[in-house]
Amino acid sequence: MGVDRKRCKHLVWVWGPLTVLALSSMLVIAQRLNLKRKPDVQNGKQVFNSGCNTCHGPTGKGAAETSTVFKRPSTFPDFTDCGGTTPEADSQWKGVIVHGGPYKGFSTIMPTFGQVLSQNDIDDVISYLRTFCTQRGWPRGELNLPRAIATEKAFPENELVLTTAANATGAPTWETHAIHEQAFGKRDQIEIDVPWNLEDINHSYSSHIGDMTIGLKHVMFSNLRTGSILSLQGGVLPPTGSTKLGGAGTTVFEPFAAFDQLWRTNTWVQFQMGADLPADTKKSPQGLFWYTALGQTIAPDQRLGRQWSPMVEFLANRNLVDGAKTDWDVLPEMQVTLSPRQHIRADVGVRTPFTDTAGRHPQVQFYILWDWADGKFWEGW
Repeated sequence: MGVDRKRCKHLVWVWGPLTVLALSSMLVIAQRLNLKRKPDVQNGKQVFNSGCNTCHGPTGKGAAETSTVFKRPSTFPDFTDCGGTTPEADSQWKGVIVHGGPYKGFSTIMPTFGQVLSQNDIDDVISYLRTFCTQRGWPRGELNLPRAIATEKAFPENELVLTTAANATGAPTWETHAIHEQAFGKRDQIEIDVPWNLEDINHSYSSHIGDMTIGLKHVMFSNLRTGSILSLQGGVLPPTGSTKLGGAGTTVFEPFAAFDQLWRTNTWVQFQMGADLPADTKKSPQGLFWYTALGQTIAPDQRLGRQWSPMVEFLANRNLVDGAKTDWDVLPEMQVTLSPRQHIRADVGVRTPFTDTAGRHPQVQFYILWDWADGKFWEGW
């Protein structure tokens, strides 16, 4: 019996990453990301009722404004609002409780409690605050891992990202993407990506729009105990770009899966696997892609301060045509939070081809990210 080597290569390319994903999932089944000590919710309730409820109210929605002596800022929290509270990690709340509002760029009306409450009391009151959100199924903010430059993460976001790639060698070329992501409901997100290219073609610069992306992401599974989150996304790329300047010339459908895994050490890995499926394969070939990002988040002050996230991405792309080779790139990079509130972040890295390098140049890539759900761009500094 003959062996279809082309089919075998495609199967290996698809099932190999899926096997790695399955093994990674099995390794964390027994993991618990919870604190070393299980929080005492009842003690947290007592701590809250002994003073916190004076401003935040007995139900967590805020005390009556007539009973407080301060003007309530727009950032005043409503702990019953699941959409506003679950995307926040415990460390964000802990930083505000320990050091006061200004530590995270919030109002001075929130005093410091680091010298008043013990670490256990603070952990307990945070655990109690979580009970005000009574709806289940919202992914927790701890699973909102640092964004890589190329690899899509699984967490639904409210972000505006401006990302640029520039050739480090060869003809000057810049590709900029304006990406708007908006979460809605418990587990969904819509994404709009508008690319803009500037190229030096025979010493003459040409600027043009590329093929846009409209995508819908849905979280299939999230578990804070194991540190795991899985999402599926479907994207549509209408042929808005010029075929002479890199556009596909036909509508392309882009389904993919994204799986993120966080460990206790603040080490994490993100997997993304998908396909580019053009409506007209005569104009643009079908393709597969497999991206992986491995990183570590480091922060001073017991993980409460500015976050530094060194990471490296391994990026593979392959067209499904006879004789096609897999293009492998490596992308080391560093993300850092710029604002104390951590809603403004920047990332810079260098993407270098290490297979099929003919005509493919190293690129300097960077982005600026604004998590607009946490405040205006100029706020939180």
